[in-house]
Amino acid sequence: MPRLTISLTDRTHRALKEAAARRNCSMGSIIEESLELRGIQPYEAADEIVAAARAKSRLSADEAMALAVEETRRFREGD
Repeated sequence: MPRLTISLTDRTHRALKEAAARRNCSMGSIIEESLELRGIQPYEAADEIVAAARAKSRLSADEAMALAVEETRRFREGD
């Protein structure tokens, strides 16, 4: 598994460490979950989602991509 070094404020680091302890999990797992919730996924994952959506609809590739982009934006904005 790749490793990553990040810089956090003391306050954020302390909050992350406390949250991990409360949830009985690692700080890394909280960060990874947070990234996934923000829609950070490999391109292949997004491509698979679009392909699945197209298979269930009658949208063209451009229409399906536009819909996927709109839904991702709404998800990220919390609508």
